[in-house]
Amino acid sequence: MKRYTAILAVAVIATAVQTAHAAPTALVLQEGASMRAGARDSAPQQAQLQRGDVLEIRDERLDYYQVWDYRRERGGYVRKSQATPLATDAPTLLAQLRLTLPQDGGEGLGLALAAAYIQAAPRSELAAEPGAEVLDALGTLGQRIAANTTPRRAGLLDLASRYGLRFDSYAQADGSVRLCYDGDAFRRVLSLPGAPTMRARAALALTRPECRSSTATPQEARSLDDWRAEVLAHAPLQGLSAFEKNRVLMRRAAVAASRAFARGDAELAKAALADFAQLEPAEIAEDDMPDYNDTAMRVNAVRWTAQPAADERSLGSLKLTLKDGATPGERCLTLTDPKGQGLGRCSFGRISLASASLSREGNALALAVQTLDGWRELWVLAKAGGEWTLQVLPPAAAAPGLGYVEFAGWVPGGKQLLVAQESRAEGRYASRRFAVLDLGTLTPQRQAPDISQLGAFQRWSDPAWKGASLALR
Repeated sequence: MKRYTAILAVAVIATAVQTAHAAPTALVLQEGASMRAGARDSAPQQAQLQRGDVLEIRDERLDYYQVWDYRRERGGYVRKSQATPLATDAPTLLAQLRLTLPQDGGEGLGLALAAAYIQAAPRSELAAEPGAEVLDALGTLGQRIAANTTPRRAGLLDLASRYGLRFDSYAQADGSVRLCYDGDAFRRVLSLPGAPTMRARAALALTRPECRSSTATPQEARSLDDWRAEVLAHAPLQGLSAFEKNRVLMRRAAVAASRAFARGDAELAKAALADFAQLEPAEIAEDDMPDYNDTAMRVNAVRWTAQPAADERSLGSLKLTLKDGATPGERCLTLTDPKGQGLGRCSFGRISLASASLSREGNALALAVQTLDGWRELWVLAKAGGEWTLQVLPPAAAAPGLGYVEFAGWVPGGKQLLVAQESRAEGRYASRRFAVLDLGTLTPQRQAPDISQLGAFQRWSDPAWKGASLALR
């Protein structure tokens, strides 16, 4: 009964196909079709119709339908070649919807057919897999309309609103605004029996990272990520093709990584790494490569959280200590050597003592610090002239987005270190690159997109880094 109630709630979108009596209706097939005052092309135009508009057929004259448009509250004549009588039986409507859904520009027709199906189908069918299929189609059409950037977009949004679809706008980090379908149909798909592909598609649509405000507070973002994790739990992996399974695993890994950072939770970080490890790179669709890279950066940024947390650590003769700062949420790092010399630095990021690596000469130390969700910096502490200094190396010289820069090894001699970095910031993706840096200035001396092109990486890259980093995926 609960499932039946959920599916019937969607019947509100069929208002446009309801009329005062059982008169036949016509579905407009051609964008910009004219409704004229008479049954001839020279007659004055009463209205310009959209593909997917539904009209009541009152009569036929010559090669025209005489129609009434309830939305515009006016009548007229439409050429028969520009409209077709709408079927009244559910099987025919479902077949027509399946044929229309893949067609580019068929969003209006698809909405009308889905609405008509909901009106015509018996209750038992609405609460079963065919009902879920129609809801899945509605959600897909809503997404396509939201993503449409052509001049037809305004008309499609107006048409969709008549069928009950709603859209929300979300501010993005780059200052732009993204329009997203609110996902009501997809939420209902998850409450009905349906094919694994439909359930996976619904879960992915409801958890899109771009359909969330960049201005959300940390608490709001945390609550939203918890909800996203619950939604993804309804997406089965069994029964999916390899590339569909990859999509669900990537989204699960990304959400788990965000939750791990927000909580400092080692188990969630391990879950993110485990989901990413299940991916089959050879089965990732070309269109999914940006998501794959973004997920890798987000998960790699949080991988040190999977290690046991500690407030103290000794490396050779050096001692690292973490303490709470003066401001809630702030953590302060203190480095001391046997002579009592050292330095201190505070941050609101997650400072990982487990990531600390000391050079062979004992004159430098590298440390991973994740300052934001999906953004991990490298702190390099070096001793020169008897004093310790600290330099911060970000993933990119841009406003924080997604990315990491990480220690990859020390070059003997105490003057160079190896790093790997990758980022997507300010709308620009900087692919993986490996560099030999000057320890004093942290400027690249040599860099390449592949470690096989750098002899220093072949000889001196850190074994622990090579075994754990996603930079080598």
